[in-house]
Amino acid sequence: MGTIRRRGEWYYIDLYLKNGRRYRKRVSRDKKIAELALKDHEVKDERNQLGFLDQEQADPKTFLEDYLKYSQTNHRPATTVRYRSAVSNFLEFLKTVPQVACLRDITPALIEKFKQHRKSAPVSKNGKKGPLTKKTTIKKGAKSNTVNFEIGTLRTIFNLAIKQKFLDENPVRDVSFLKADDAKQRRFLTDAEIGRLLRACEPEFYPVFFVMVHTGMRKGELLNLEWKDLDFKHRVIKIQRKDFWVPKTGEREIPMSEAVAAVLDGLPRQSHFVFPDKNGNAISGNQLRLDLIRIAQNAGIYDLTQVHSLRHTFASQLLMRGADAFTVKTLMGHSNIQTTLIYAHQTPGHLREAVEKLNVLPGERGTTKNKEDKHEGEETGKRRMRLYQQN
Repeated sequence: MGTIRRRGEWYYIDLYLKNGRRYRKRVSRDKKIAELALKDHEVKDERNQLGFLDQEQADPKTFLEDYLKYSQTNHRPATTVRYRSAVSNFLEFLKTVPQVACLRDITPALIEKFKQHRKSAPVSKNGKKGPLTKKTTIKKGAKSNTVNFEIGTLRTIFNLAIKQKFLDENPVRDVSFLKADDAKQRRFLTDAEIGRLLRACEPEFYPVFFVMVHTGMRKGELLNLEWKDLDFKHRVIKIQRKDFWVPKTGEREIPMSEAVAAVLDGLPRQSHFVFPDKNGNAISGNQLRLDLIRIAQNAGIYDLTQVHSLRHTFASQLLMRGADAFTVKTLMGHSNIQTTLIYAHQTPGHLREAVEKLNVLPGERGTTKNKEDKHEGEETGKRRMRLYQQN
């Protein structure tokens, strides 16, 4: 039997294996998750998975399916969902290569074939479910970013296989990622599109999408928002951890505008969730996405297929209105400023205005703020060129 130990904010599992080894690992800040992790490791020890089976017994399908159970214990639910998709696609590919009998049969050459397979095999259209048909598939294959994520997932999985002595080397280590030149551009709404979208919302969806557009909350943050997270006195939304959910990049506060505060304060208190479903539970993320697609199409916006686009809209709107990148980073809860700067190229009009502000040299008079100053601006440019040529 193992035990759970707490050090600071973290819980550790401490387990003596049947082979005599002592196994210790930091697993979570949540005690319930730590308890699940301990049970999971105890079961694996009974099956000799932590005692490390002979490599010849490491069946790829079994190991990949067991990894998903490991992910459920050690990763966020959203991460497990993405890993499950990557594992499913790889298992489908393995059906075409029956010579792979154990993990050691997976080679860098096989991973390269998997990349080719994913770039050529039909994939489901955005928002479509069920069997692949002419109406639900895209024949060009998966996007490069999708394939790269799946390759990265396999690399993570095989690193664990090395730790558990199923493999000596990672077959993905020397496999290069694809150049992501076919990535879909981030979608954000214009002022006019925001108005059309909100006007097309039914009463139960208007508050949801209004708040998302005007706060930039992640989908998970909004779905798990509780009334105790709203501080109307100080007009802030608190993104904070709960027993059943942990924020992606830690806790933070989002200021409420007067309009957001009014919308939220006007909602009925039917559940401890701010936006519950009919049964008082958290809204389904997938259903919310389908509702957004439907409402957007009713508003004549046919390429809005991701709830996350409303978060993109919030960031872009802030930048276009002159907010600095570090302020946007804080409001968005980005862990890296580079993530925030991705939105800069989405606002070419705003960037052009910023450049025009530098159109006057020190000591020069006049600006190019209006049409009457256009000629002076052109002369300024000519003077700069003459100065450059003289030097």
